[in-house]
Amino acid sequence: MLNNYESFDNSETSSRKSALIQERVGLVSTHMYKQFLDYQHATINTNEIFAQMIDNINEVIDILKESFSSRGLTTQNIYVDTDAQKSVIMMNILWHKISFTTRCNFYPQVLYRENLNHMFSTRIMAIRGNYNELMTGTNDHNEEMARLLEEEVASLFVPPETTHSAILKIRYLGGRELLLNQTDAPREFVLKVIESVCGGGFYHEEGKRKSFNI
Repeated sequence: MLNNYESFDNSETSSRKSALIQERVGLVSTHMYKQFLDYQHATINTNEIFAQMIDNINEVIDILKESFSSRGLTTQNIYVDTDAQKSVIMMNILWHKISFTTRCNFYPQVLYRENLNHMFSTRIMAIRGNYNELMTGTNDHNEEMARLLEEEVASLFVPPETTHSAILKIRYLGGRELLLNQTDAPREFVLKVIESVCGGGFYHEEGKRKSFNI
């Protein structure tokens, strides 16, 4: 009889433990599912912005060609390339190379906020240089991000809600943030980056000095 009571007690304890595990794992799965949905929606918004950026960049390239051609300069070094997946844009403007990419969204992430109300978002990065050349020899996402961050000019952080503003962070301004509605973000991001890169220049090689901005 004692063994039967012990068996009953063990069964009841086991049942309580199982219910506790289910409850806590359920909270984790709910949280992760919400992150997945936010990631999915932000990715859709990012892809839409990126597609519009391609159109804006092609317009910029045409205007630059016309402007330099009217001044008697060759325009063969002014062009734009995109990859087949439409996740990388590479611009060449005379001696400047600029790339934009969405290949930095490997998993759900948030943008740090000092008030701890962190903003969930995906990201479009603008970098100095040709993306394909910079990524040569990389073996994993950590190496890719290290090279992207080293050459970062600015990043556009895109939230999952289309009515919420995207946040543009410009590196040479100390990470200063600009709020952009998602309708204007494709144009403004492209123009800010081109102004930052092409409005500056290069130092003669002396130690770590590489470039400057206006």
